[in-house]
Amino acid sequence: MAYAEKRVSTAKGSKGKVTWRSRYKRPDGTWGSEAGFPTKKTAERWGEEQETAIRAGRWVDPELMRKHFGVWAREWMAAQKPRGRTTINRWERLEAHILPQWEYTPLIAFNWFEVEAWARTLTCHPSTTRKSVQIMSQILTGAVDAQHLTVNPLHRRQLTGLASPETPKPTPVEQDDDIGDRVDAGDGVIATPEEVLLIARRLGPVVGLHLVTLAWTGMRFEELVGLRRPNALRRRRQRYDDGFFECPVIRVDKDTGAFVQYLVRGEDGRRRIFRGLEPPKNEQSARDIDIPPFLEKLLREHLDGWPHEHVFTRPTGVLWWRSHWCGVLRPAADGRDARPNARSKAGKEAWEPIKPGLTARDLRKTHDSWQEEVGVKPVLGYEQMGHKYPGIKGTYRRPTPAMRKHRLEGLQLLFDRALANLGWGSVWEK
Repeated sequence: MAYAEKRVSTAKGSKGKVTWRSRYKRPDGTWGSEAGFPTKKTAERWGEEQETAIRAGRWVDPELMRKHFGVWAREWMAAQKPRGRTTINRWERLEAHILPQWEYTPLIAFNWFEVEAWARTLTCHPSTTRKSVQIMSQILTGAVDAQHLTVNPLHRRQLTGLASPETPKPTPVEQDDDIGDRVDAGDGVIATPEEVLLIARRLGPVVGLHLVTLAWTGMRFEELVGLRRPNALRRRRQRYDDGFFECPVIRVDKDTGAFVQYLVRGEDGRRRIFRGLEPPKNEQSARDIDIPPFLEKLLREHLDGWPHEHVFTRPTGVLWWRSHWCGVLRPAADGRDARPNARSKAGKEAWEPIKPGLTARDLRKTHDSWQEEVGVKPVLGYEQMGHKYPGIKGTYRRPTPAMRKHRLEGLQLLFDRALANLGWGSVWEK
């Protein structure tokens, strides 16, 4: 049973100040203590509350509640296993915004008023502010799960009073002096089939095919980089009418279907970048992606003379890193100035911009928009993008061969029409 002990201070100048220490039985049978109570009764009452919570199975060790946020955040991060960029983003927000303010704050000292007031002082983009608070809430929820806290004071709280991001300006228009029509100068991140093929021709048959495959399959960048030869041209076969429906597919392998890059920290606290093959992002991402006839033909031609195990690599066979891929894509999409011959570098011709700012993620968005354009049924569109179809309909609905046939015909039509509009017979000149 809890009891109180009298304590008389012997510190110089304290004049024998009296306080009380609470003593209580911990779950393991040892005696715990908490000092600093002004009266015997308050010390006894506190100890009794601890023993009541222990008997009810809801006790939290006061020492753990006083653990610094920075210490617990590092323990929590070490226990997480998210993929790819998620870990890097979390560490960036922790080190740039969260830990400078909250590293030495005890877990029990957090309250929503102070967190919201701090969030309003941040000068980063509002989305970064919200994500930072969300990460703090996830870490404190982990503290509740690990029995460091009884409640998370940030749970389900919404930030208010943040500055809204600037409203996007209307799409600029250009005046064509020859015909007098107003022409859109750009349509955001969604590329047209013609733009994709123009950039692909600049990049050449190997890297350009990488770009075309991203656009006409909607694969994630890491999924395409992780694609191996055995998974490049598999077959789908389903009963259809009085026979079978067949089409080529690209398989995203459930065990090694993605080449990921993310930040890890060793026991010594040093940071390093991990690069390697891992399972894809989630359960839905391990999938077979139907590809149209033109892409099957291009992939077969590519693989006939390709010496490497992975379908798309750098010329040396090394897998693409995002930074290196962007270094190749940027001048092809954004344009570049001419460069004369130099002693150690060959000259380069000038390139006009085609689709400034285009990224691999934009190509994934482009593909999903194309699916809508050609009338792909949502249940098939979700499957091909590696997304979970929402609601109860995701349990009942399944793509049919007729849906797949319609999708492939639509994607093939986009390619054929783009070639005709460009006046080309093929993407790359023989």
